[in-house]
Amino acid sequence: MTVETYRDAWGVPHLRASSARALAHAQGRVTAHDRAWQLETERHRARGTSASFLGADALPWDVLARRARLDDTARRCFAALESRDAETADWVRAYADGVNAGLRAGARRAPEFARTGLLPGRWQPWTPLGVWLATHILFAGFPAKLWREQAVRHLGADAVRLFATDGPGTAGSNGWLVSGDRTESGHALIAGDPHRFIEDPGVYQQIRLSCPEFDVVGLAVPGVPGIAHFGHTGTVAWAITNAMADYQDLYRERLRRTGAGVEALGPDGAWHRASRHTETVEIAGETPVLIELIETDRGPVIAGGPEGLEAGTGTGGAGGDGTLLADDAQALALRYPPRVTEDLGFGALLPLLRARTVADVDRALDAWAEPVNVVHAADTAGGTLHRVAGRVPLRAEANRVRPVPAWEPGHEWHGTHETPYAGLTDGVAVMANQRGPAGPLGVEFAPPHRAARIRALLDARRTWSADGMSAIHTDTHLASAGPLLDHVAALDGLTHSATLLRDRLLAWNRRMDADSADAAAYAALRTAVVRRLAAHPVFAPLTEPPAYPDVLLPWLALVPRIGHALEHLLRAEELYGIDRPAIVRAALEATAAAPPAGTWSDTHRLAPWRALPDRADDGPGLAGDHDCVLCTSAVPGLTDRAARGPAARYVWDLADRAGSRWVVPFGADGVPGAVHHHDQLPLWLKGELAPIVTDWSLLHRTEETDD
Repeated sequence: MTVETYRDAWGVPHLRASSARALAHAQGRVTAHDRAWQLETERHRARGTSASFLGADALPWDVLARRARLDDTARRCFAALESRDAETADWVRAYADGVNAGLRAGARRAPEFARTGLLPGRWQPWTPLGVWLATHILFAGFPAKLWREQAVRHLGADAVRLFATDGPGTAGSNGWLVSGDRTESGHALIAGDPHRFIEDPGVYQQIRLSCPEFDVVGLAVPGVPGIAHFGHTGTVAWAITNAMADYQDLYRERLRRTGAGVEALGPDGAWHRASRHTETVEIAGETPVLIELIETDRGPVIAGGPEGLEAGTGTGGAGGDGTLLADDAQALALRYPPRVTEDLGFGALLPLLRARTVADVDRALDAWAEPVNVVHAADTAGGTLHRVAGRVPLRAEANRVRPVPAWEPGHEWHGTHETPYAGLTDGVAVMANQRGPAGPLGVEFAPPHRAARIRALLDARRTWSADGMSAIHTDTHLASAGPLLDHVAALDGLTHSATLLRDRLLAWNRRMDADSADAAAYAALRTAVVRRLAAHPVFAPLTEPPAYPDVLLPWLALVPRIGHALEHLLRAEELYGIDRPAIVRAALEATAAAPPAGTWSDTHRLAPWRALPDRADDGPGLAGDHDCVLCTSAVPGLTDRAARGPAARYVWDLADRAGSRWVVPFGADGVPGAVHHHDQLPLWLKGELAPIVTDWSLLHRTEETDD
């Protein structure tokens, strides 16, 4: 097995091996060298064992992972992969073996192991599948169905439409494809940035994978072989955004205990045996917790049990017609495709690496399962592709909106939707989680602002080059400010200070620039409006969500829901009798009386997630906002800090792969203090991109020894 490891000036690994299998082993090994702590954290999260070294804060996630049967699903999917696609299964196994080969040495580099006392464990062949599952189980936002259920119950059916917008709990992205007709080179460009919670180390790994069969640069998911989401093979490139499709269901379950175990009431009116066992969750420094795992014919029970939901609330909920369910609906079961089909779509990964044309990418994506994505692809022959990839079950419309009663017929799955295709308009396709080609497959989409802004910027010039894309990545125009400013413009009879603030905001250029005091003033006003709306008595029943598991509660939090739906709430013809002009007036007067002292970046600061939080000061100040193309998401009404934003930026140039470029928020190395740990952060903050080096002679050959 011949393997060569090279690094560029940013420490990005470039791997060259004699076969695809040897390359997978090398990818696992180099990832263990660079990201040992991250890999072990993700392995434990997939197994539901992270609280054993991270402590009680990690317990809610561990309980969800156990109850949702993530590790067991990964095992089942890998076993099915072995029988269906032996080559891919062996390739995944090689990656896990590579992780094991490099993990001990990688752990010696990472101070977190000593800090927690964690010892590196052993990766199983199915561990990469478990990491993929744990990374994406909340990706489609199924907890939003719990919010919609509560909102419909207390506010009526129109609440679904009023609050239907993505929030900080949803992973999004920008992406755009410019065909050769609109570029200086005559070859296509693909650019964009995935929006995820910003993690340190980062959720994407810049890497190059080369063997006699293929030579691909792209952004890998640490812990998973290949390059799934963003890649360039030299002759074809592809990129994705979240399609915002709905492909997971929640079922209200009626459960009862019997002498033999637990039974669930099915849609046929009969009681059926549910599987049941108990597991112990270890917690660092605390007493272990015993949990009961139940699975019905619908899926694993993730909340509640025969005795009711947590804290004994016995909350019923709403049925498919909006009526309350019976009090004996004590549990929630989650139905998600890989648990049903035993297929995570890993059969697409090798064909993607081997792709040479958009037709190859298209065929590979027919095997894609989840998450459901919108894909752009282009090749050097002029081919382009714009499609949805993934599996969305066919079922009743009610399933998509809210939890449905498991004991009533009509909520079963019946096959999958055909994935839609779309074309280009005047040589351009834009995807930004808006209601586009995936519209028939989802409920909540992003507002159209990012997509419309990207399209307008692209249409401002006839031809483009890779050099021009950074200006689009970093655009800070906030179109969603319009409804609030319209309300402000309509106010009169204000105090002197409020009049000055009103006039100042109406003259503002609506850009959320880091050094803008006007952007800070707008954000302060927005916060005041959101908080006053959330405090209105009509929303009082939504301030105390039912006793669902803690990990699901962010989707039910009232203030963020109002904050991200603010423009809808302000534009609605009528809003539950709320006097919105009075609220805006009071907010404007209060903001004028105590205006923010600084600029937007003084409070809009990066707040990355770390498995081991430190006591460091706030991260650097940021430009942008949730509805800007530069999507650095504050949570209006709650905090100006940004936990979500561009987890990477990329430009794929089909004229010359060496003309492509990329950046991640921190760096290629996950080890604190290492030279390449945070060396890309200055580029990321300024909106600059690092070059992609493809000439092997310009790279530095390295050796990462195992032991």
